[in-house]
Amino acid sequence: MNGSLTRVALVFVAHRINVYLHFGCPARERIVDSRRRVAEFAPGSVFCRIRWEANEYGTTCWQLAVLQAVPRAESVQRFAGVVPGAALLLHADGPVNVQAALRLIDTIEAQGIDPADVPVRYWRTSHNRLAAHDAPAPYTSERHAVYLAYRELA
Repeated sequence: MNGSLTRVALVFVAHRINVYLHFGCPARERIVDSRRRVAEFAPGSVFCRIRWEANEYGTTCWQLAVLQAVPRAESVQRFAGVVPGAALLLHADGPVNVQAALRLIDTIEAQGIDPADVPVRYWRTSHNRLAAHDAPAPYTSERHAVYLAYRELA
């Protein structure tokens, strides 16, 4: 099973770098040292990784990515710290775009919905909308109930 897991490196150095998970449930998590951890996700798992970096002048990097772990046989997109890679569902770069994506996630969580359970196609559509500077369609509890019912039938 270890060979089929997607490994995500997480790191925290105060006032310099913070790479962390915003949502997602790792199959396993390993502490490397006081600053580093590794989260491992089973194929099909959806998770959100945020990367923030700064120097003495302020923030230099702010990125958010909603990713899906895929089986080894499938093609993946490469990301620093994600081995062997993952399917990109939503990507935001820069403070304005990351804040818009975080508002989207917060709206989903406020309804009691785990963002990791939201359909992949919603994340992809939201990515395209955000990239076009358009507001993504809201993800409602009614929409989620329909998705869960469809998933049960499939």
